Amino acid sequence: MSDFVAGPVTVTVPATSANLGPGYDTLGLALEWRDTLTASVIASGLEVSVEGSGSDTVPLDETHLVIQSMYAAFDALGGRPHGLRLSCVNVIPHARGLGSSSAAIVGGLALARALVVDGSARLDDVALFELAASIEGHPDNVAPAVFGGLTISGHEGETFHSVNAPVAEAVGVVVFIPPTGVETKVARGLLPVDVPHAEAAQNSGNAALLVTALAGQPQHLHRATKDFLHQEYRRPAMPTSLAFVDELRADGVPAVVSGAGPTVLAFVTSPEDADVLLARCPSGWVARSLQVASAGVLLSP
Repeated sequence: MSDFVAGPVTVTVPATSANLGPGYDTLGLALEWRDTLTASVIASGLEVSVEGSGSDTVPLDETHLVIQSMYAAFDALGGRPHGLRLSCVNVIPHARGLGSSSAAIVGGLALARALVVDGSARLDDVALFELAASIEGHPDNVAPAVFGGLTISGHEGETFHSVNAPVAEAVGVVVFIPPTGVETKVARGLLPVDVPHAEAAQNSGNAALLVTALAGQPQHLHRATKDFLHQEYRRPAMPTSLAFVDELRADGVPAVVSGAGPTVLAFVTSPEDADVLLARCPSGWVARSLQVASAGVLLSP
């Protein structure tokens, strides 16, 4: 049985954007917009409170995703405490393609690790990432949520891997968040089993170019963000988002669908570029200018 610290402990977890156009299920980017999660061990029972995004929809019992993830980490570390208190302050919008579920999973794992004496030594960041990816089912969002920055991740069988790639300091994003969401399983359900070989080859080239463009050759971002694998197939689930992507790209803006959508993400390289794009936010949507988060999940002092 593990020994637990008195607590409370607090972690912050960044929003993330997966795919970034052509990097389907592979590329992920951490964004400096963070959920804050606080937990402590109590004598018995379970107390869950949620403020902000999802406060009126997420369960407040042991089926809450943060709690489920905490239990997974406790089990990996030797056992669960008799009671838990959890407080979530959520800013990452749910079902918008900005990694809210990955933030919950990674945040829950990091909270549990911090509540266990010597937890960090027994469950390092690589092990935490692998556990998070096994819970989520794919690593593209959990990787940047753990490691920060730009990540290139994947899996072979039950084994997950991730490496970081550089992002030029000038690169930022503007996200355009529509008022209604799309569930990831719905967006994935629209994808075909097979795609044309020529399009797959073009997509591979663009994904490789995107890594180079983000590292310091932003003049290639527009070409590099062209996708052939998933966005067009998902148009029936988010026609307004894809129409806005088309509009931005026609004006030379490197715009993509963030993750499974329906948020639209555009890369910028200056505050002036961001201001111009913020002024183009569609009516009823919310736009935010965000920096790349160099760090993933953080334990507050």
